[in-house]
Amino acid sequence: MRSATVAIVGRPNVGKSTLFNRIVGGRQAIVDDRPGVTRDRNFAAADWAGHRFWLIDTGGWSSVDDDPIHAGIRKQITIALAEADVVVLVVDVKDGVHPADREVADLLRPQRDRVVVAANKADEPARETGHYEFHSLGLGDPQAVSAATGRGSGDLLDRIVAILPTESDTRSEGPQIQVAVLGRPNVGKSSLVNRLLGEERVLVSPEAGTTRDAIDSPLRYHGETLNFIDTAGLRKRSKVEDEIEFYSTVRTERAVERADVCVVVVDAAVGVHAQDLKIAQRAWDRGRGLLVVVTKWDLIEGKDPTTAVRGEREVKERARFLRAVPFLYVSAVTGQRARKVLDTILAVARERDRRIPTAEVNRVLEGLVARQQPPQRSGREVKLYYGSQIGERPPTFALIANEPDAIPESYRRFLENGFREAWGFSGIPIRIKLRRRRKTRR
Repeated sequence: MRSATVAIVGRPNVGKSTLFNRIVGGRQAIVDDRPGVTRDRNFAAADWAGHRFWLIDTGGWSSVDDDPIHAGIRKQITIALAEADVVVLVVDVKDGVHPADREVADLLRPQRDRVVVAANKADEPARETGHYEFHSLGLGDPQAVSAATGRGSGDLLDRIVAILPTESDTRSEGPQIQVAVLGRPNVGKSSLVNRLLGEERVLVSPEAGTTRDAIDSPLRYHGETLNFIDTAGLRKRSKVEDEIEFYSTVRTERAVERADVCVVVVDAAVGVHAQDLKIAQRAWDRGRGLLVVVTKWDLIEGKDPTTAVRGEREVKERARFLRAVPFLYVSAVTGQRARKVLDTILAVARERDRRIPTAEVNRVLEGLVARQQPPQRSGREVKLYYGSQIGERPPTFALIANEPDAIPESYRRFLENGFREAWGFSGIPIRIKLRRRRKTRR
């Protein structure tokens, strides 16, 4: 059984994203006074009075036909309506009934039983009766709300959950693997996500920076739920001049914090840029699983079986931590190796949760020390006694030594490489903590 879905729709700048944030209890959707800020469908889990449901924020409905962005937004809204069990049409009591409101109402009227009209911005006494004129839309009694202050939001949610389908499973859907899709603007992140999901869930356009919010899209695959977080492209801070670009960058960084696995998308025609390495390093340093997906591979002319190998070797010379990271070469257009991306995400997520028995840790540690002793301190022998795994996500090992401060970073890397050689941990950073052995009391 699936969770119910509630879609928020309406024309630009009526407060859809503000209402979205009010319901989910945070600031997941970007809010700005300028119309058209929200372009994609933005997913988030919400609950009210014991009812759990998915909430979808959508871009603003526009009648402009010759603008590909607006055409794409209209298509996204149509998809959201097809997915939704309940639709919330947000209108603005300040402006009254707008022609675009009537257009959306005409689209919704055949399914009016699952539609609630939210007459937003009713935050002043003078506007307490302003919602009545929206009866003319033919969608039932409008609900006066103020998304900014929360006025009327409880009554609105009561009406929403009252018409949620009773057969929907409102229980927790269980654990999810959070997958952040990262990369510079216009490298094909959204196209890759759409290919993996099997539908155009995220808006795609040749215009760089089309995705601004971090968009959540769940997918069931091999018995697991993968939640894809498609993000706006990260840029150097000096180039983030627009306030919306800034908040997009903040949300991308938050996506890394949420993620179990990060997928760094690289344009095959452009190659790995210094900014790509910074993005990958950020995810790695924060203990996230990592894989690099080189997309648009179908556009590379004259490639041979060694092209990928040579390019990958050069990149790993520039960033040594990437030697432990899988590289995949795909085409979002043709679907080449798309399934391999899903399989690798699952494999990396499993590696992040692995536990190594203490006896096995000490067997491998003993072999590594026998192969190469730690550098010795003048006047005193440096010894490693034993170790054990003390954590996962990422796997973390505590090694007990008599002089932990005397063990250099180069030897720590030697141990890390030895552990990786023994146990794999493909796409996963390994943490090693050196600790001093406690003195026993007599």
